[in-house]
Amino acid sequence: MKDDTDPKKFHIICAKCNVDLTIGKVTLAYMGSTFPVDLYKCPKCGLVYIPEDLAMGKMEKAEKALEDK
Repeated sequence: MKDDTDPKKFHIICAKCNVDLTIGKVTLAYMGSTFPVDLYKCPKCGLVYIPEDLAMGKMEKAEKALEDK
């Protein structure tokens, strides 16, 4: 099963630079905690694309767990 960060699944273009986004390491931060993740990002300006299902799924669960601490 492929997830939303599979580079063969999407062709996403940076709205700012008009270049293809590529999969790369990014560090997400929330409430003092950091999380290394592979996501689509612009190789030129660094803009990161977070798919809706990731934002509303895993990331939302992590936020709630951190807020409950």
